[in-house]
Amino acid sequence: MSSSSTVASSQFTTRITQDNPSGMTLSGTNTYIIAAPGADTAVIVDPGFATGAAEHADAVSKVLGGRAVDAILITHHHLDHTGALPTFLKRFDAPVRAADEHWCRDALPLVNGEVLTGGGTRIRAVATPGHTSDSMSFFIPADNAAPHPGGTVLTGDTILGEGTTMLDYPDGTLAQYFESLATLAALEGAGRQVAVLPAHGPTLASVARTAQEYREHRLERVDQVSELITGQPPILTPVDWESVVVHDLSMRLYPNLPDVVRGPAMKTLAATLDYVLHNSKD
Repeated sequence: MSSSSTVASSQFTTRITQDNPSGMTLSGTNTYIIAAPGADTAVIVDPGFATGAAEHADAVSKVLGGRAVDAILITHHHLDHTGALPTFLKRFDAPVRAADEHWCRDALPLVNGEVLTGGGTRIRAVATPGHTSDSMSFFIPADNAAPHPGGTVLTGDTILGEGTTMLDYPDGTLAQYFESLATLAALEGAGRQVAVLPAHGPTLASVARTAQEYREHRLERVDQVSELITGQPPILTPVDWESVVVHDLSMRLYPNLPDVVRGPAMKTLAATLDYVLHNSKD
């Protein structure tokens, strides 16, 4: 693999994008280093994919510049975020924290609302399930230089820098996802803009505006699925994302979808169908 690319993503963060582009990872997995200006330690978020891990760790090490690592944080368990963890543990020797204790090393699982101290700043762990059940976001209020006076939030795959995310149903659900979008939007409760630092794609200007756009998109899909199943035979729940019903619905909604993303699309569609069967539209 060629080298990872690095950019200053905010006053307190540096984004190192691993060279693992695909239809699911966009330009690649974004690993972030969190460090306040002048801090002599840092926090790493999402080590990345196993293939190319050594080269990616080299790029991260270059940005660290000899600073000690207070912790490695995991946004969720997918392997394009955790596959490089063994390499990073050997290289940086830091405790690992995640919502799922399976990924933790020498530390306890993250708790929703917990405030972590590392990299010379405070980082709030925000539970944002829906993409997966263990999805966490990380809010940095002090990272508030213009044009985002409310700070920044690392959203993992809950909000992407381009397009919309998939829901890894049945682990993640649409009901959870709607709640998580509301949680993220509320970070701008005082009207102070909070920038999105996603795990794939570029920085977005406003988490509240993007969360609203995501919500509207999902509700459009809810309406479409509701129309498609009107007058059809009853559908068993819980919905099986690999079922003929879901496959047929996906072909009607996405007839030209590439095979490489058909599976994720069917999972997201199953999550939508499950929501339709159990909930009235918000």
